[in-house]
Amino acid sequence: MDIFKLNKKFTFLIYFILDTLFVGIGMGVPILNIIFGFPVGWYITKRLSNSPRNLKENLGVMLKYSFYTSLITFIWMVIIWVPISTMLINPTADLAHFGIPMILYDPKISFIGWIILMVFISPFLQLLTTVFAAQVTMWRSLDENNYRGE
Repeated sequence: MDIFKLNKKFTFLIYFILDTLFVGIGMGVPILNIIFGFPVGWYITKRLSNSPRNLKENLGVMLKYSFYTSLITFIWMVIIWVPISTMLINPTADLAHFGIPMILYDPKISFIGWIILMVFISPFLQLLTTVFAAQVTMWRSLDENNYRGE
């Protein structure tokens, strides 16, 4: 069984299950999802190396698939962290003892920074790791003879 010739929907389902598992293992902090971007980028490029597309089209498809992977993590982060952000409008909420690091020395500002970090920056970092791994894999697999720069 060749893992690079699996059905796209089945591959996406496997990714969704693994991404969900990593969100759960990280308890809402997507550090494992960010690291998972490296093998996902490698897989995307290896899968596309069998396609008849030219380099320009493959680069666009790699970026699109990388965006889809980080979109799933973004959706999980919205599901997890946006309901918790309602603590900002609760005057009796104890943000100082919520369990997040006081990265900005004030509980309310640190909580806002943590929400921004989890919901927006972490999926973007996953996108960067996936694109980086895909580009490095493409660069390493390119033969000087077949690269035309089209």
